[in-house]
Amino acid sequence: MIILSAPVGFFVNSLKAQQKVLFSQQLLDNISYSMEYVSRALRMAQKDVDGTCITSKMNYELTTKDGCNSCIGIRFLNYHNVCQEFYWDNSTTTRRLIEVKGGNTLPLTSDDLDVVTFKIGPTDSWYQSDDTQPKVTLYLEVRGVKSKRVEVQPQIKIETTISQRNLDVQI
Repeated sequence: MIILSAPVGFFVNSLKAQQKVLFSQQLLDNISYSMEYVSRALRMAQKDVDGTCITSKMNYELTTKDGCNSCIGIRFLNYHNVCQEFYWDNSTTTRRLIEVKGGNTLPLTSDDLDVVTFKIGPTDSWYQSDDTQPKVTLYLEVRGVKSKRVEVQPQIKIETTISQRNLDVQI
């Protein structure tokens, strides 16, 4: 019995480690896709000259959802002249990133993920009154919740800065 307990314990620990690695890879894949999707949309945004989506002559605008002050987001006019928004839904048990485009609401992260933190900034380059290129910094902290066991719930923190592709010239 003593001779068998060591290899069995090693085997069980190996299985737990493999499960954690697989959950971490799923988390990384989902967040990489979501961040790339959001980054591409923000990079291709255009200035809302007429104020059809956000305040006139703005590139981006911070938003909050009705009834949820901590549900922050960013709204902009995309390259198809459609109002688009990404926001953090912090009002449910599993917090998620949500996209609103053309009146349609879609989740960007799966139920297996809990978006713990979502921050957007800085807003000082989003206005028309300067000649600086607008940029957005996104920060995400995400935890995998696929497993009920805390030791195999991976967590990742990711930050990226996106610069708008179109030149920001005063109009």
